[in-house]
Amino acid sequence: MNAAAQREEAVFYAALKVTDPGQRAAFLEQACAGDTGLRANVEELLASQPDVEDFFAEGGAALKMIVGDASVPAGLAAPTRLGEEEIGSRIGRYKLLQKIGEGGCGVVYMAEQQEPVRRRVALKIIKLGMDTKNVIARFEAERQALALMDHLNIARVLDGGATHTGRPYFVMELVRGIRITDYCDQNHLDTRQRLDLFIQICHAIQHAHQKGIIHRDIKPSNILITLHDGVPVPKVIDFGIAKATEGPLTDKTLFTAYEQFIGTPAYMSPEQAELSGLDIDTRSDIYSLGVLLYELLTGRTPFDAKQLVQSGLDEMRRTIREREPQRPSTMVTTLQHAELVITAQRRHAEPPKLILTLKGDLDWIVMKALEKDRVRRYQTANGLAMDVQRYLNNEPVVARPPSRFYRFRKLVRRNRVVFAAAGAVAVALLAGLCICSWLLVRERQAYRRAVQAEQEQARLRLAAESARRQAETRERIAHAIMLVGQERVAEADKLIAEVSPTQPSFECAAVLRSVGSWHALRDEWEPAAQRLGALLDANVNDAWDDSSLDFLRAGVALVESGRTQDYQWFREKALSRFRDTSNPVSAERIVKIALLFPADEKGTAPLDTLAKTANKPFSGLIDNVEDESFRAAWRAVSMALLDYRRANYAGSLDWCRQCLAFSDYNAPRIATARILRAMACFQLHQTAEANAELAQGRNLVEGKFKAGLDVGAAAQGFWFDWVFARILLREATGLIGESPAPLPVGSPAASHPGGE
Repeated sequence: MNAAAQREEAVFYAALKVTDPGQRAAFLEQACAGDTGLRANVEELLASQPDVEDFFAEGGAALKMIVGDASVPAGLAAPTRLGEEEIGSRIGRYKLLQKIGEGGCGVVYMAEQQEPVRRRVALKIIKLGMDTKNVIARFEAERQALALMDHLNIARVLDGGATHTGRPYFVMELVRGIRITDYCDQNHLDTRQRLDLFIQICHAIQHAHQKGIIHRDIKPSNILITLHDGVPVPKVIDFGIAKATEGPLTDKTLFTAYEQFIGTPAYMSPEQAELSGLDIDTRSDIYSLGVLLYELLTGRTPFDAKQLVQSGLDEMRRTIREREPQRPSTMVTTLQHAELVITAQRRHAEPPKLILTLKGDLDWIVMKALEKDRVRRYQTANGLAMDVQRYLNNEPVVARPPSRFYRFRKLVRRNRVVFAAAGAVAVALLAGLCICSWLLVRERQAYRRAVQAEQEQARLRLAAESARRQAETRERIAHAIMLVGQERVAEADKLIAEVSPTQPSFECAAVLRSVGSWHALRDEWEPAAQRLGALLDANVNDAWDDSSLDFLRAGVALVESGRTQDYQWFREKALSRFRDTSNPVSAERIVKIALLFPADEKGTAPLDTLAKTANKPFSGLIDNVEDESFRAAWRAVSMALLDYRRANYAGSLDWCRQCLAFSDYNAPRIATARILRAMACFQLHQTAEANAELAQGRNLVEGKFKAGLDVGAAAQGFWFDWVFARILLREATGLIGESPAPLPVGSPAASHPGGE
């Protein structure tokens, strides 16, 4: 079949699905694009379609009347509808029980396997009349794609063959389930439960990618939820338009005709909308996963499916390629009140809570997966799953809003004519200037060219070697990220130990952060200090929140490893990095970590500017009053420590009193404030108060370490907050001595750990 015939067939089948005459005429106008011959052929086929269906219907009825049911062999029983097998007939070892689905080129039946074991299976057979070469190739490609894979969340292929008429079929695992969006809504799954299911889907798609298969049609109807012992398990099905990334799936040519859509428009990536099957890679599935995540979170797709179809082919392609979708949180806020209430109830939440949940990290994760530029998307399905898991673990996510340069580049693409005209003028002026300059200095340039050519060769050799080393480094880091995502942290640690990054990297920083924290939780402080120390050079591109927290991690690990002689170097690095910061949260963190050990007046002088910044309002950084109260409480701890190091013990007590007056309960913060109060009271010769405060601080710290250190979270305290408190506890114990036994339960001081 040539390209013209394939295009005619594609337009015919697409128009056949549009039943409204007006919409069908508009579709043909768009699809034929002025090709009168093509339109005439398609309209002729459409006009004859009812007669064809009547002919086959009447022919089947006539045959049944002439020969009778008994004279027709069981395997050749007349189908109830053109292209379908008779229910109850047998195909090989399988008895057809029920039709359960129908796709573009195949029909799926529930069947019973007769031998060697009896079981229910799904049997997919190509439709009668659809057995053209390219359809058969695509059908066999689906069978080969599924046969390559062995994953809990992907339907397995069990058998295959051909009917007596030569139409191929294959047998796969029968998935008894419903589409993922329906399951989530019917069972009112909250956001966390939906994300847990989504992570499993990402792992299944990653498995397919590792087998060299791109799904290319990820959507809710192709992901079914089945129950295993009451536990929901997602199953990815329908690899009918899958594409092999390495080598052919079958020995036949799998050819996609020019201007033939492959996929579902609402879930189609921008590169798929380009209508060129030669430039599709695994990142196309990442975009479709982003659409699926968008729908799981909001109940809507980024672009309305009906509007896409009604807008016509060209407008549909332009929308997918160029129009930026709304963020999930913005989409939810635009819903009518009744729709918003229903959407929130289906996610087991109130409307304000749902909107707040979607804002921030989830918005960033979804929009990164939906990037038009696939280079800016997640590069692997595992990368997307890891970022979702980071959100669930209350860890910083990799996704970030696009930079100003990136937004400018998008502006240029949207206004090509204007920028092209301005660029042409600029190029013309620049060319004239260059020619004049060249005429003036041509004699000197002749000599310089020879020297520069030699230098350029040397530079290119060095650049090539550097690029090779950087490529090896990036490959190791990517492998380490995958190992961390699989919880094989020891292997990731061994791999990252061999890496010497030559430039900062978000990915390298994420691996070092995970591996360093893993060592710390295992009480392995020397390797923890090494990994977290290297993190301080790899995270310079990270946001203020990540990078300032990294200094807290590295500082306490350095002290716990016993490398106190390196602390002065660490303190200078922290002050140099954040000396000019305007962020009050970063400023208070650096003040705190720079005073982990006593410092003289010269050592504390650079902290004046940071202390002023730390006491500024949190406006623009904090989303709500509770977060502002949380930050203010930690700021009080940092200011109390600064006053204590400067021998302003009364001021330190006042800051501790402010910290303990906040109503929220953050155990490591309260423990640190108690310990600081104990030391300040002791310096003011208030021995009884010092012993009482120290006892309460010790109870909290020793109780936590006895129960076991974990990663923690911001509200309850991270692991490094507890280690910070333990370091100060050792200092206080050396100053005051062992405090008396813990206060009895029910005493005023023991009953109110958050106040005086």
